[in-house]
Amino acid sequence: MNKLYPSAKDALTDILKDGQTIAVGGFGLCGIPEALIAAVKEVGVQNLTCISNNAGVDSFGLGILLESRQVRRMIASYVGENKEFERQFLAGELELEFTPQGTLAERLRAGGSGIPAFFTKTGVGTIVAEGKEVREFDGELYIMERALVPEVSLVKAEVADRSGNLMFSKTARNFNPPVAMAGKLTVVEVERIVENGELAPENIHLPGIYVHRIVINATPEKRIEQRIVRAAS
Repeated sequence: MNKLYPSAKDALTDILKDGQTIAVGGFGLCGIPEALIAAVKEVGVQNLTCISNNAGVDSFGLGILLESRQVRRMIASYVGENKEFERQFLAGELELEFTPQGTLAERLRAGGSGIPAFFTKTGVGTIVAEGKEVREFDGELYIMERALVPEVSLVKAEVADRSGNLMFSKTARNFNPPVAMAGKLTVVEVERIVENGELAPENIHLPGIYVHRIVINATPEKRIEQRIVRAAS
């Protein structure tokens, strides 16, 4: 089975639809699938629900889909650094399901593991618990969180072989593995591809069974979200 596609747009055109739920890997701007996000904008689908650790920044990452008004709803744990997100949310133009970061990771992991829901103490007694089932275990209250199973997952890795086995670069591993596992159809953007057998089994971070399509972006921008240096003394 050939999983390699000639471009990000080619890999997405026939699977993206209006109103879909898509999950996007990354943490801040680290390990985001830049080419795939740009291709979503180019395909032009509307009314998307986006699951992501964050909402990108103005004019980069998921920020470009917010600017093009293709996102109707966000499920995220951090939404700072993006003035357009703030404007749309405060104007009532964008829905937000605010989810604690660990809960978001577990909801994705559960979705990829076939677990429909789980209980957690995180959020008990806060707005996070509104509308959710609360149950007592051993004298403590827990809220039920539903798993996330996006229709399409967009992921960034450093290396893939032709079967889709993946290696991530350092902290760019972040949310990418659970996002890849959760998606009904997962598309991965990589910097290089190798032949089957070239990756040592112990170096594979995610097996290819979770990967349906691969595109190469050999020269990603890898923008730094905030550059902070010490003042010269």
